[in-house]
Amino acid sequence: MTISSAVSRRGVVLGAGVAAAAVAVAGCSTYGDEPTATPASPAPGSPAPGAPVQALAKTADVPVGGGVIVGDTVITQPTPGSYVGLSTTCTHAGCTVTKVQDGAIDCVCHGSKFALDGTAVAGPAKKPLAAKAVRVEGDAIVAG
Repeated sequence: MTISSAVSRRGVVLGAGVAAAAVAVAGCSTYGDEPTATPASPAPGSPAPGAPVQALAKTADVPVGGGVIVGDTVITQPTPGSYVGLSTTCTHAGCTVTKVQDGAIDCVCHGSKFALDGTAVAGPAKKPLAAKAVRVEGDAIVAG
């Protein structure tokens, strides 16, 4: 007797299906049990709960009617006490905006200009800069 006659193709497929079903049932067998895993750790690069938050900038560093660029974030202060976080990636061709001057955010690649709230006001860019969440904690501006 050869191997091919002892085990049919149908038998192999049927056996594989039974094995897969057994694995699926075993995976669901702990439904309703209390979890025994340890609590999840914070994402890499994010501060642990209760840890001091790294400031992007000081509120005094961001002029009213202007802004600063910190890493990949533009922080502006269109009106006193109102801080806006924006992406530094220009929506026209993906260049990085490099200047905040004269009440506008400038992309020198193709001449796009954005208002301090991120809306496109001149140049080939038509979409606003992407918003990035920032908040004030004391005299610091932090992400989030």
